Amino acid sequence: MSLDYSKYSNLSPFELKDTLISLASSKADRVMLNAGRGNPNFLATLPRGAFFLLGQFALTEARLSLSYLAPGLGGTVRIDGIEARFDRFLADHQGQEEATLLGSALSYVRDQMGLPADTFLLEMVEGILGCYYPTPPRMLTLSEKIVGQYVLREMVGGELPLDSTDFFATEGGTAAMAYIFNSLKQNGLVCKGDKVAIGMPIFSPYIEIPQLEEYGLEVVAIQADPALDWQYPESELEKLRDPAIKIFFCVNPSNPPSVKMNDASLEKVAAIVQERPDLMILTDDVYGTFADGFRSLYAVCPRNTILVYSFSKYFGATGWRLGVIGMHKDNVLDTKLAQLPADTKQALDKRYASLTTDVAAVKFIDRLVADSRAVALNHTAGLSTPQQVQMVLFSLFALIDQEDRYKATLKSVIRRREAALYRELGVKPSEDANAVDYYTLIDLEDTCRALHGADFAAWMLKQAGTGEILFRIADETGIVLLPGSGFGGVRPAARASLANLNEFQYAAIGRALRKMVDEYYQQFSSKNA
Repeated sequence: MSLDYSKYSNLSPFELKDTLISLASSKADRVMLNAGRGNPNFLATLPRGAFFLLGQFALTEARLSLSYLAPGLGGTVRIDGIEARFDRFLADHQGQEEATLLGSALSYVRDQMGLPADTFLLEMVEGILGCYYPTPPRMLTLSEKIVGQYVLREMVGGELPLDSTDFFATEGGTAAMAYIFNSLKQNGLVCKGDKVAIGMPIFSPYIEIPQLEEYGLEVVAIQADPALDWQYPESELEKLRDPAIKIFFCVNPSNPPSVKMNDASLEKVAAIVQERPDLMILTDDVYGTFADGFRSLYAVCPRNTILVYSFSKYFGATGWRLGVIGMHKDNVLDTKLAQLPADTKQALDKRYASLTTDVAAVKFIDRLVADSRAVALNHTAGLSTPQQVQMVLFSLFALIDQEDRYKATLKSVIRRREAALYRELGVKPSEDANAVDYYTLIDLEDTCRALHGADFAAWMLKQAGTGEILFRIADETGIVLLPGSGFGGVRPAARASLANLNEFQYAAIGRALRKMVDEYYQQFSSKNA
């Protein structure tokens, strides 16, 4: 080995990622294979096509007013007759699949959901034109109902009525996280020094944000067990009974193990909540749409749970920045706000005074909206309306797909990629009904034991930590994998996304990893000959 990889041992997570990429891309005659990023290389084209076609209709609607004044000038869209004009527009584009989707979307909204077609079209047309501030700022009225129906169908399987939940449209799951952490702090629901539980392993910002000076939270790890197919042992979930723990943060299905919580774990948490009705929960369910028969913690603990969902992975829309926060209309956070000490309430009355004279009546989800724009800019808050329109079209595309053809295709794609990687590596992937397979964790010890026995596996753990192996892999093969330890994992492992490369490239990764393991085995054999 030409490099001393030990010099990279103290890098920050961002520096580590950048160094791995730099090493992997350092040779001009080699293609870098970056399996460290979760950005998918697939995307939903049909709802995007519908978006662009809807934009053409919206422009014709805007041109019906004021266009006499100057070329390129339009005016306010008229609701009278808009449904008939839309039908004629679709007839002019008959045979185009995006026009068919728009027609089906209107039919679903009108005939299945019972929403007024002309009001829906007006909201979509004005929304895609982006000619008005988002009103209401939390989410456009019918858009909230449609997106809400999609999210609740996918996350809770119809266990909760549509009107049970308020939704706030955000700039992706990233903004949702930032807004929630900030508003919890601003409203005194989580204070510096408080205990928070985090389901590990987890998307690393959930570990890093509590450690920031402005939060200063004490983290209690709820550690999933690889020996239990990455489920949380009962003994770990029992930690949630500690009354000092204010909130439980989890990603479900998990990142990076990519496993959904089983029913036993869900019911265990629900039972604890029955005994601890003050416990707050945040569940980030971005990968739930890749799971079979997914049920969110929001399904079993709706009153205690903040639900975060992002459209980024399932629809290949990371650049669109589309996410929602869902909260039950009767929730424990609002109850906690009412129980705050008098001095805290007085400070909050001052903070939100520009919104209303009755601050006590402002729900937590509406405080999220205000806090997202430093309160004073609440009147211009909200996700941009074209983004909300694309979110609606993604939702309707999925709702109309009664046979789940799109979903089945994505599941098949990522599972074939997993099979190709492990086939070339020479070990079998775990067979688990709760596995989602968006990511895979390649366990160093298990892999080495399966390939060359327990003695070699023990030697590898002592000889080369995962960090060294990952830097060597990047340097010698051009492959980027991320260490499981960066996500709160306790066993040496490498995370590979199964979403952002093609099948033959995952096969190449498997072969390269097998070659490197075999080279280490030759060193082991020569020293023990």
